[in-house]
Formats: sequence, structure tokens, C-alpha cells
Amino acid sequence: MRLGINLGYWGAGMDGDNLAVAQEADRLGYDVCWAAEAYGSDAPTVLTWVAAQTESIDVGSAIMQIPARQPAMTAMTAATLDSLSGGRFRLGLGVSGPQVSEGWYGVKFDKPLARTREYVEIVRRAMSRERLSYEGEHWTLPLPDGPGKPIKLTVHPQREHIPLYIAAIGPKNLEQTGEIADGALLIFPSAEHLEDTAVKHLRAGREKAGKTMEGFDVCPTLPLAVGDDINGLADMFRPYTALYVGGMGSRKQNFYNQLAQRMGYEKEAAEIQDKYLSGDKNGAAAAVPHQLIDQTTLLGPVERIAERMQAYAAAGVTTLTLAPAGFTLDERLAALRAGTDALELSGLA
Repeated sequence: MRLGINLGYWGAGMDGDNLAVAQEADRLGYDVCWAAEAYGSDAPTVLTWVAAQTESIDVGSAIMQIPARQPAMTAMTAATLDSLSGGRFRLGLGVSGPQVSEGWYGVKFDKPLARTREYVEIVRRAMSRERLSYEGEHWTLPLPDGPGKPIKLTVHPQREHIPLYIAAIGPKNLEQTGEIADGALLIFPSAEHLEDTAVKHLRAGREKAGKTMEGFDVCPTLPLAVGDDINGLADMFRPYTALYVGGMGSRKQNFYNQLAQRMGYEKEAAEIQDKYLSGDKNGAAAAVPHQLIDQTTLLGPVERIAERMQAYAAAGVTTLTLAPAGFTLDERLAALRAGTDALELSGLA
């Protein structure tokens, strides 16, 4: 099992620290460094900055939002980043959510699965450097009855095939991801529930495409906090878990809330959402069960984290992406080093 690092969003006042974390991950031999975007920093700019100041670690978008860019533009960005980084770019895509898609980008959040499938097909076709033409429900290239003509990408990516990942949570999206992508970006993954909540759906998609799970990258992100006080460490992530389970999306369209329900926390997920949406964020954080946090993070001393890593590997994880927590840069770097120590102790390195 390989290790990755997730820097999250840029522009929160820790940009210099984030770069130092990425550079230390590069030095320690981490496999990939991911960066996110929502409605603040964009992922490609951050990844360009990181790639220019690291040597061997891959850089990946987790995610580039599908409603933010035309697919041909995404192909251009991916090809350029792969070329500039010396073949170190991984393209992670996702539909975002209805609030961001419609409120920020003005793109209707409808038929996300069909839209994702077409988007991936166009991106791959463009990156293959064939003349781009496409007829679908959501995109038609070139536009009919106009001056447009099929055009070929002029930039040569470093690699013939840039790895393409999709951020997926729901069963149908996971199955399609297994069918059309090279990897899946997962969030709030519980080793105990991963087979039922994700892997079986990914496997079904691979089988649909006539493939096995061999070579497919199952890549969840887990917050990491090292220490002996497991309850205290878990409390650090109460606001984070409450935000996603309670406040992401709308009451009817919160994919993270639905995931918590599928993990057996139906009553608790409803309570967290009720309190969060009513403005009681502290109450929502207090309502998050300790077990839910413990199952979806890596907490404790190195030996305990190593045992959890073994459980994730047994559940089918191939790249474990860590988000090291800490109030200072030194604490985050120490957590990053503990991650490599735990991997070695687990026997998975």
C-alpha cells in the first residue's frame, strides 16, 4: 500500500506550511500530493506551484470540478501539468455539489452520472491527441451548423496515459467510477464498512467493463493525528465531521450524510444535520459519535495507526492519503513522519 498526502484547500493562511508539508512528503517517499478546490483556490495553480518545488512526488487534483471547466480545457490543463511536472500529474474529477455547481458556476446540477461519463470520454479523447469530435446529450463538438471544426491538442503530455480518478460516494457513482476511471477518490472511509459502502460497487463497475480490480487505485483520504489521548484527538475532528455530515449540500442532497447512514449511523446523522442546519454548529459537533470519528480517521500512537493501516489494506485500499493534523507546522511534519513509520511497522511498505 502506498501513501499520499492531501493539502486540502489553499489560501487559509497556511500556504507556506502546506508547501513545506509537500516537500517533506516528497523527501519521505510519499507517492502523491493532492490539492482540492471548491470556491476559493483552484487546484491546477496550487499543483503547479508544488510540482515546481518538489522532485519525485506525483501531484493530483482532488478534485478539479466538472462544472468549472469545459472538458477540452481540463484536457489542456492536464496535458500541460503532466508535461511541466515531468509526468507526475494525476487528474482527479468530481461533480461537486448542487450549491457550488448552480450557485458558483451557474451550471445546472442534473444527471451527474451521464454528465461525468461524457466529460471523461471527451477529456480522454482530447488527451489522446486525436481530432476532437463528440456527440452526446451534454456536449456536442464541434457545434453543428457553425464555423467550428475538429481540432487536435497541440501539447504532448509526458505520458501516453494520464491516470484519471473520480471522487465518488454514492453506489451508482462508485460503480460508474469502477467502469470508466483508473482510480476512486474516497472520503470518510471506514475500513470496517469499505467493502459494502465502496469496494463492491467499484468491483461491479470493473466487471461491467470486463476488468478486475488489478491496477485500479482505491484512494481514500483520512485525517491523521498522533498521540496517546485518543478521545482528545478525536475531538479535534468533531467540527470537520459535523460540517460534512451536517452542513454539506442541502437537507435532501448531502452525500456525506447518506454515507454515514449507510455505515449504520442513521439516527445520529439526522441529529447532526438538524442541529447544523438550525445554526447549532457546536451541538452538531457534540452529536458526532466518537466511533464514527475513530472509524474514519487515523488516531493514536504509531502502533495503533499501523494496525489501522493493515485493516485498510485488507479492505482493498491501494493508496492511503493522509491529511496530517496539527496546530503548528512542526506538529504536521511530525504526523507526516509518523505516517511513514506506521507504514513500515505495518509491513505494508
